Amino acid sequence: MAPIRGLKKRRKLDKKNEGNASGSASGSSEKEGSVDWWHDFYQRINGFQSPSKGVIDKYKSVFKISRKTFDYICSLVEENMTVKSGGISFSNGKNLSFQDQVAIALRRLSSGESLMAIGDSCGLHHSTVSQVTWRFVEAMEETGLQHLHWPSSESEMAEIKSKFEKILGLPNCCGVIDTTHIMMCLPTSDPTSNAWLDSEKNHSMVLQAIVDPDMRFRDIVTGWPGKMEDWLIFQSSNFSKLCDKGERLNGKDIELSEGSEVREYIIGDSGYSLLPYLMTPYQGKELPELRTEFNKRLSATQMVAQRALARLKDMWKIIQGVMWRPDKHKLPRIILVCCLLHNIVIDLEDDVQDEMPLSYDHDSGYHQQVCGAIDIKGVCPRDALSHYLSGKLPPESVFA
Repeated sequence: MAPIRGLKKRRKLDKKNEGNASGSASGSSEKEGSVDWWHDFYQRINGFQSPSKGVIDKYKSVFKISRKTFDYICSLVEENMTVKSGGISFSNGKNLSFQDQVAIALRRLSSGESLMAIGDSCGLHHSTVSQVTWRFVEAMEETGLQHLHWPSSESEMAEIKSKFEKILGLPNCCGVIDTTHIMMCLPTSDPTSNAWLDSEKNHSMVLQAIVDPDMRFRDIVTGWPGKMEDWLIFQSSNFSKLCDKGERLNGKDIELSEGSEVREYIIGDSGYSLLPYLMTPYQGKELPELRTEFNKRLSATQMVAQRALARLKDMWKIIQGVMWRPDKHKLPRIILVCCLLHNIVIDLEDDVQDEMPLSYDHDSGYHQQVCGAIDIKGVCPRDALSHYLSGKLPPESVFA
């Protein structure tokens, strides 16, 4: 079981796919994305009722994305999926078009409905729904990874830092880290099921994400059992190893006040260890006002990641509920593709985002983990930040 990481090596894309990154769909996708195709597909899944003009014009009633985004996704996966598209047909014998396949896969991922339910509504055998969805997942892995990457330029990172600072003043902050659980229903006869039993007595798989201020996923790790603690997942991640080597979060330090500087860092909750590049809240009761204020600002900024994970699950409901006996080797890849689709919606500035609820509850019923571990090298930067945010200069002993 190899965890999927946001830093997974990407295969080189051909010139056509590189051109697609701009967000414009190919000509063939635009042709297949005609009103006639959408009219026929909508009638098929709604009992051949006559759709209203508004429904015809907007795909988001079914897929939760705009037609522009749908066409762009088609342009990403078209070459890979059409190579393997032979021999797939509806129950009536009519072949599925490429766009039918993308539509069915997106419906499966966005609705969370069972293979049987989607098959019945679309006139397909449930095994066909599974086959088409998996082909889409494989194609997205091949051609969509450019939508999930760590900032590659100073200007891109500078914009991220500026946006984080505007939230509640945290300077030089590069991201927020959080985790969520993808719950599974596993058979009791499975000898490995106990390995997936988490602290809340659910079978689950963990998704860890580092999020930017626009709720875009910048790095993910998934595939680990839900019982694994947050700090240990992070410690095992490639992101953490790169930071330890000085190859990540290695931009310029900024001066907070005379004699004090702070390096690039991300923030996390109390489930993580305090590190030189990972700021976590102060622990304990009746904290001094300075530390209480720091914790409040940290917590408020962390809402960005909570909203991102809540929106991910709300939009791509296949990972929201309890998955029925999933293939634990395929599930991490499905989670990755849901994260890619989440980012594509943001990158294309799809207006569907404006209609999503501002929920923060992505892990209902789960209690806050507490790590408590501290790297002594992280103490001074955190103290310096807390003094800076309070408007007070740190005592000399902090930097001794």
